[in-house]
Amino acid sequence: MKLSKRSSSLVATAVAAALLMTACGGSEDEGGEEGGTEAAGGTYSLYIGEPENPLVPGNTTESEGAQVLEALWTGLVQYAADGAVEYTGVAETIESEDNTTWTVTLKDGWTFHDGTPVTAQSFVDAWNYTALSTNAQGGSYFFSNIEGYDELQGETDDAGTLITPPAAEEMSGLEVVDDTEFTVTLATPFAQFPVTVGYSAFFPLPESFFEDPEAAGTTPVGNGPFQAEEEFVPGTGFTLTRFEEYAGEEPAQADSVEFRVYADQATAYTDVQGGNLDVLSDVPPDALTSVQDEFGDRFLEAPSSGFQYLGLPLYQARYADPRVRQGLSMAIDREEIAEAIFNGGRTPADSVVAPVVEGYREGACEYCTLDPERANELLDEAGFDRSQPIELWFNAGAGHDAYIQAVGNQLRENVGVEYVLRGELDFAEYLPLQDEKGMTGPFRLGWSMDYPSPQNYLEPLYSTSALAPVGSNTTFYSNPEFDSLITEGNSAGSNEEAIEFYNQAEDLLLEDMPVIPMFYELEQAAHGENVSNVVIDVFGHIRTAAVTVNS
Repeated sequence: MKLSKRSSSLVATAVAAALLMTACGGSEDEGGEEGGTEAAGGTYSLYIGEPENPLVPGNTTESEGAQVLEALWTGLVQYAADGAVEYTGVAETIESEDNTTWTVTLKDGWTFHDGTPVTAQSFVDAWNYTALSTNAQGGSYFFSNIEGYDELQGETDDAGTLITPPAAEEMSGLEVVDDTEFTVTLATPFAQFPVTVGYSAFFPLPESFFEDPEAAGTTPVGNGPFQAEEEFVPGTGFTLTRFEEYAGEEPAQADSVEFRVYADQATAYTDVQGGNLDVLSDVPPDALTSVQDEFGDRFLEAPSSGFQYLGLPLYQARYADPRVRQGLSMAIDREEIAEAIFNGGRTPADSVVAPVVEGYREGACEYCTLDPERANELLDEAGFDRSQPIELWFNAGAGHDAYIQAVGNQLRENVGVEYVLRGELDFAEYLPLQDEKGMTGPFRLGWSMDYPSPQNYLEPLYSTSALAPVGSNTTFYSNPEFDSLITEGNSAGSNEEAIEFYNQAEDLLLEDMPVIPMFYELEQAAHGENVSNVVIDVFGHIRTAAVTVNS
């Protein structure tokens, strides 16, 4: 998942377990007592940046909208704060004998906020809607392994104009058996399928959504612990209220939560300091030296799945040679930036897979080590033009200015090229420009896992099937050998075998260097005295239902 902002062995254990089992089910030990706990009441406010798109699950592939969806929806499975897969969602079981055809059985009693039941059809209709190319959903890629997905993809020209319409509107691999059961037939085996379906692209949609998708994007109807009774206002936000009929095991503790949009992270920090904002999920870098002293135990640090990188626009001739990308990477001193800008709150990245999941390998990236001499050699070999400045892109208002400027200063010092900062766009403008091949130089971005698997750090960002806008491959990297290795990993029957293929794919990727790995994150949040039981998870989300308002 694309981030605007921002070592747990339990995550790796969860992935391994999911890979080794073909049938999974819930248990009384996984989610606490039946029916959850009694709600405490009150209201609190929570910082977010501006979401890129209306609040539709299949079109929300970035962190700001995802934080809101976390409160509004519950998927087939849920993820614990450490990333472990839990059967506390809508699914009773997800079973397969061959890792290709999966039977999903739902629990009884789940309803949407409009009172209609959550059924097997609710999932099948939602998945078909997201996969259909003419609906232009950013999460379409996540259904590409379901049989019949290709038939839902129309052909467009370079300008995005539809040339050939899709041959079908429903994937042949989805079949409703009855209200509480449906089957999913994949094009190739994928043992990790149950791990993926807690991600927002797989959330169900009510019948009312299809009557007016535009209205549903501003006043969403989900099945989660909070419900929307008013429209989301861009630049402002909205307030969600507790859904009293929530069928999950962890109902909302507060009566309501206000999602408050801030254009600038520093302003949000000032508000939480002054008691005008209750929860800030991202502490600005320039506050990290003092936040612990100021907030005490109301300053939170937790392991993160977040991975920061600089994407390279491979469609620009200047960055088409991998030696240029390798050289620029070796001209950057990540350790120095981590200490000077982030007060040690970031770890230099040496892989494109975060350490919180199994499959991470320390030192996998040969070109992530500072070596100005080798960097200059690579740039000279590629004939890189140093007379023209490098444009360094980042989204405005999220505290990235100092970090990207430090990168520019190091490039100037180590390889003799000037730079221009391009930080004028907010997040909602910044992401679409990447989809449109609008980047003219390295662009800052981050990724937080959608589900706990090393595959999620590779296929959604670099595979040909994930090329923007249907996926998150905004460097427009495409390598058939990489794609083939990912397919082999997806089809593997064991965790060990899958990771072997994913590691090979990563090795190929780190030689081609479509991105410059920069940092692994540490989740750093702060909250006011009005609230307690504030938890930030490995995905970078505040667990909104758990927050308690102090009386």
